[in-house]
Amino acid sequence: MKTGICYVVGAGENYGLDFIPEVEDCVIAADAGFAALEQKGIEMDMVIGDFDTLSFVPVHSNVIVLNREKDTTDMLSAVREGIKKGYERFHIYCGTGGRIEHTIANMQLLTELSQSGKRGFLFGKDYIITAVTNGTLELPAHASGFVSVFSHSDRAEGVCIEGLKYELQNAVLTNSFPLGVSNEFIGKKAKISVANGTLWIVFPMEAKEAAF
Repeated sequence: MKTGICYVVGAGENYGLDFIPEVEDCVIAADAGFAALEQKGIEMDMVIGDFDTLSFVPVHSNVIVLNREKDTTDMLSAVREGIKKGYERFHIYCGTGGRIEHTIANMQLLTELSQSGKRGFLFGKDYIITAVTNGTLELPAHASGFVSVFSHSDRAEGVCIEGLKYELQNAVLTNSFPLGVSNEFIGKKAKISVANGTLWIVFPMEAKEAAF
């Protein structure tokens, strides 16, 4: 497996591409993500999509053209290409904003990654969303603002939240009641874990370095 990060850039709202790929990383453009990466001057390893948003097939040494009528989104296809290359960590940009159904689809993609033992991070305007399955996410003490924890599973069991304003110990969250919304940093290192199930966790952009 690859030790680097697979960066995937889609056709959603572009709130800034703040990454600089290392040698071991991979950058994949999904459809109009090509334009965002080209504008930023970030070299791409692959471009994939049906290009309905971009409106043309870009000139690149590694282009995969998908049918417009398909069962998978361009973003999902891009991530699966990254998985084929051996990557286990995915940072997804330009995957929120715009059409809400695409944001939800990308959150489901985080779940697919998490449940297969990988980890994805979806970058929004000033927040990051990730999914945790039978595992733990730690966040730094210096961060401020809100953290929200939702159950993607029907039931998420053994949920523990430590170091935030509202703590939980061995709790059960369900996907029909938002008990974990709008928790707050209090100057302590935070730890969120689940023993059985999948959580969606939303946290501020400033907390990203400890989460990765």
